[in-house]
Amino acid sequence: MKILIVEDDALLRQGLQRALGGEHYSCDAAASLGEARQLLAVGDYALLILDLGLPDGEGLTALSGWRRAGFTRPVLILTARDALEARIAGLDSGADDYLIKPFALAELLARVRALIRRDHGVSVNQLACGDLLLDLEQKSAHLAGQPLQLTRREFALLRRLVMQAGQTVARERLLEDLYDWQDEIGSNALEVHIHHLRRKLGAERIRTVRGEGYRLESP
Repeated sequence: MKILIVEDDALLRQGLQRALGGEHYSCDAAASLGEARQLLAVGDYALLILDLGLPDGEGLTALSGWRRAGFTRPVLILTARDALEARIAGLDSGADDYLIKPFALAELLARVRALIRRDHGVSVNQLACGDLLLDLEQKSAHLAGQPLQLTRREFALLRRLVMQAGQTVARERLLEDLYDWQDEIGSNALEVHIHHLRRKLGAERIRTVRGEGYRLESP
C-alpha cells in the first residue's frame, strides 16, 4: 500500500520514508502543497501524512479542499501545534488522527496500521484467508501454521490481496502499492511477484482476471 508524506522538514520526511519502507509500505513524499497536489492528481494512496505549516500554504486549508474534491482516504496530521483548539480544527477539517511533534516512531507506525485497517473494515492486526494468516505488526505470514518467507514486495502485494480477498484488485492498484513514482518498473514486474507468490501459496490461490487484475481465492 502506498502512503503520501507531505512534510517540509527534509530530515523528518526522509526518516518517515525509511521507517514506513521498513513496514513494507511504498512511499511518495512532497515538501510542499504544490508537490502534494501533483502527486495526488496521479497517485492512489492508502494514507496521507500531512504537516500543517508548509512553505506554500496552510495544510488545513488544503485538506478541507481535498475532502470537498472527493479525497476519502485516511489523513494523519503531524504538527507541533498542541493546543486543544488546533487539534479540534484539524479533526473538523477532515483529519482522521492527529499526532503532536515530537512523537515516538512506534506510535506513528501503530497509528498508520490502525488507520489503514479501519479504512478496510479490519479491527485487528492479523488478517486471515482460510489457512493463510498475515500479521501486520510483525510483518509475517503463515500458511497452514508454517511460516512463509516473503520479500518486502511480496508481503506488500499479499497484504493488499488478503485485505480484499474474494475481490478483483486492479493491476494498476497493485503496482501503486509496490512502487514509488520515481521507480523504474519493468513491463512484467507485477507478474514476476505474482509468480513467486503462487509458488509459495499454491497456484490456485491467486486467480488472474483477464484485463482487470488478480483475486485471492479462499480455499
